[in-house]
Amino acid sequence: MQEVITFECTQCKERGYSSTKNKKLNPDKLELSKFCKKCKKHTLHKEIK
Repeated sequence: MQEVITFECTQCKERGYSSTKNKKLNPDKLELSKFCKKCKKHTLHKEIK
């Protein structure tokens, strides 16, 4: 039941990271602090479809 998810930067909307998660065990959207290559700093990245 693993599905691929994509992360989008909340500041510049760049999509640079992807991961997998089990949607049955974790139905909420993930929010992680990741390094954005376009902004050149750590920003909040939210899960999108």
